[in-house]
Amino acid sequence: MPQNRRFVLASRPEGEASAQNFRLETVETPALSDGQVLVRHHYLSLDPYMRGRMNEGKSYAAPQPLGEVMIGGTVGEVVESRHPRFAAGDKVQGMGGWQEWSVVDANQPGMLRKVDDSRVPLSHYLGAVGMPGVTGWYGLNRIIEPKPGKTVTVSAASGAVGSAVGVLAKARGCRAVGIAGGAEKCRYVVEELGFDACIDYREHPDLGSLSKALKQACPDGIDGHFENVGGMILDAVMLRSSAFARVALCGMIAGYDGQPIPLRHPQLILTNRMRVEGFIVSEHLDVWPEALAELGELVGSGRFRPRETVASGIEAAPEAFLGLLRGRNFGKQLVKLA
Repeated sequence: MPQNRRFVLASRPEGEASAQNFRLETVETPALSDGQVLVRHHYLSLDPYMRGRMNEGKSYAAPQPLGEVMIGGTVGEVVESRHPRFAAGDKVQGMGGWQEWSVVDANQPGMLRKVDDSRVPLSHYLGAVGMPGVTGWYGLNRIIEPKPGKTVTVSAASGAVGSAVGVLAKARGCRAVGIAGGAEKCRYVVEELGFDACIDYREHPDLGSLSKALKQACPDGIDGHFENVGGMILDAVMLRSSAFARVALCGMIAGYDGQPIPLRHPQLILTNRMRVEGFIVSEHLDVWPEALAELGELVGSGRFRPRETVASGIEAAPEAFLGLLRGRNFGKQLVKLA
């Protein structure tokens, strides 16, 4: 059996996370028992939710245990199988974590899923045709409930979740307006993803300026908003929201390092009779087949062209993750392992 390099959580961050919070280990891969599958990971997904799991405080999921392999989605290939539903050579998606190999109990529901990489590149099953894409699909369709001609905005619009929201909103006849950091990301959002407009928040560093830019991009107001960031961006969106606007609250990356994220005008929720709803996509497994089917068709047909930032080798994972939290990635952040 192969040796396995893996990252475990060595310590909990105090404020901003650092590379010292992780520890690289090399361990022996155990022999398989009946019902188990050995998977060689090709790609590891890095996602903002991992930062919250590093904390010990109360959240929607249990904290990442110290000394154990960091949580994370993976895609790869079955190398050896002692389960009748899986064979060597199968391409699979699972939650293998920050490591090169994993031994998976395939009898546990949802632990491992076969994927077809003939039309959709394997890496996209961690992004546009994976958990981030389904996250965008659920927030848009089940919370925002878009209608043709209405305006939908999304923060972190060039990212794995935000890009899916915009493409799906356009497919439903909406005006899609993104918010992203930097001219290159904004060009991609408009020219390649097909958004109607994209606002560079770096050019609008204060609430007044960002709110004015949103007014110009959304002259009829904002009917639905998908929030990945929080802070000033959410404040600006609320100032421009229409009556009965709906907000799908997916992430608050502005506060992942522990600082408070005050809301400046909470009274607008009442004034505009807004619906603001947070959600965790893993609690809505019933929608995954429908969402993945639509997203797979959009990517396979070329109508959705997701971007990826790919780091190389397991040793690159901590710095790539820290870069993700600081907005240095362009599109989905991955680590190539094989």
